Amino acid sequence: MEIVWDERGGATVVRDGHPQSYVDPDDPELLVFEYVEHLALVLRALRPDPAPLAVTHVGGAGMTLARWVHRTHPGSPQIVLEPDAALTELVRRELPLPRGHRIRVRPQTGETGITGLKDGSADLVVVDAYDEGRVPAALAGQSFAREVDRVLAPDGLLLVNGADLPGLRWVARLGSTLRTTLPQVGQLLLREVATGKRYGNVVLVASRQPLDDVTLTRQAARATFPTRWRPSPEVAALERGVRPFGETGEPSPAPPDAGALRLR
Repeated sequence: MEIVWDERGGATVVRDGHPQSYVDPDDPELLVFEYVEHLALVLRALRPDPAPLAVTHVGGAGMTLARWVHRTHPGSPQIVLEPDAALTELVRRELPLPRGHRIRVRPQTGETGITGLKDGSADLVVVDAYDEGRVPAALAGQSFAREVDRVLAPDGLLLVNGADLPGLRWVARLGSTLRTTLPQVGQLLLREVATGKRYGNVVLVASRQPLDDVTLTRQAARATFPTRWRPSPEVAALERGVRPFGETGEPSPAPPDAGALRLR
């Protein structure tokens, strides 16, 4: 693993040849990876109040989104489940967390760490964990989905950063799995990924409550790259006939350009 600095003073955290995070220590609101911008976009749309949020992150790496939440929702208590203790140590040494943060990193996998959290303790759960460029199977199954449902507050949100090949068959199965516990599941993705032009990331947004499609659509139109919001009814129609994963899911497809650094 390594940290690669650029001429802007930002750094990319690389693990197993795959870029994990981009961090600008001086500007935590600078979000370079498309999917991180999408995660933040959802929060701007659905949680615009700067009041603190109780957030659980499954996957940490450079803790880009945790830093963003600290800046935009000061005082937020955040738990980061990151099993790679050596990676966390490297990040803490080279990219120290901001003063006054309430970010607590636990050296646990998502499937293990989530079981130790209290019922209804999280306003937000963010799943952004990859192993050799793929979402682990254990984070895609019904067992994990039930644990997330238990941990979420009644009006809580689940955000999952998935990735798939054209056709988005794996994403459809994941969405169908999440819908077994959280009935509202929308998607935020680049238009070229939505139209099947290439492999790419898809942020799934799941909730017990209806999602604000008007605001999400408006925010998607303001994204840096052409982005589309797919409302829950549209996603449900795309999932029709799709079989959910079982207790343990399947890993997401490997990226065809594995190991390539794609920054903007």
